[in-house]
Amino acid sequence: MTDGNDTKPITRRSKGIYILPNMITLAALFGGFYAIVMSMNGRYDLATVGIFAAMVLDSLDGRVARLTNTQSAFGEQMDSLSDMVSFGAAPALIAYEWSLSGLGRWGWIAAFVYCACAALRLARFNVNTTVVDKRFFQGLPSPAAAALVAGFIWLMTEAGVQGPDLSWWVFGLTLFSGLTMVTNVPFYSFKDVHMRKSVPFAVIVLIALIIAIINIDPPTVLFGLFVIYGLSGYAVYVWRKAKGKPTSVISTSTDEPDERGLHDQNDAP
Repeated sequence: MTDGNDTKPITRRSKGIYILPNMITLAALFGGFYAIVMSMNGRYDLATVGIFAAMVLDSLDGRVARLTNTQSAFGEQMDSLSDMVSFGAAPALIAYEWSLSGLGRWGWIAAFVYCACAALRLARFNVNTTVVDKRFFQGLPSPAAAALVAGFIWLMTEAGVQGPDLSWWVFGLTLFSGLTMVTNVPFYSFKDVHMRKSVPFAVIVLIALIIAIINIDPPTVLFGLFVIYGLSGYAVYVWRKAKGKPTSVISTSTDEPDERGLHDQNDAP
């Protein structure tokens, strides 16, 4: 197609979907779907493994997209929808099927609160990506919240403990995980760790040791690690408060857009 002033054809860029990162996202979505199906069949051990598998895949799709320069708005929306299933609906349903159903209305209220908080957290993350310090998450990330719930169920299942015996413990953990997702508590994101940079040899040895420790008893070690992470944000919040530093993660980084006044608004009691 040409116009009167220019004889060069106007090329239109064809629209499409990048296969590699979206395949990984679909695999993560399958992990969440698999977890739901296994919980319906009473295989809670496999259900929790499905969630952890989805976590690994979810951590890869964004990195693969950046490394291969295949980021897209479609991929971002697909990732959020996958997260809602794998880390929002799936953990809530597994917790309800395994333990919370014995509490009647209190059980499904706890499961719903968790699921709703996951949706709110993901929606807030999507709209705040340009003003939040990338070194921190605003609230507990949904994969970590799912790991707290699924990790506890996995640990107790391996120990032979029945879900109805721990109904109120699961109730409290589910509410804690859900509500922590929608707080303004800062959680370290590890996004300033660059995979392309060289590291000392000792770092590789340390990673190998961590993998070996996890393999000793995966349910116990993984749940313990995520408990520490789930409490770390509150420790950072208290430390910042004690030092008189801003506790909000909105635009606290020098490479983020300047959003003056947001700190005062978010730090107000």
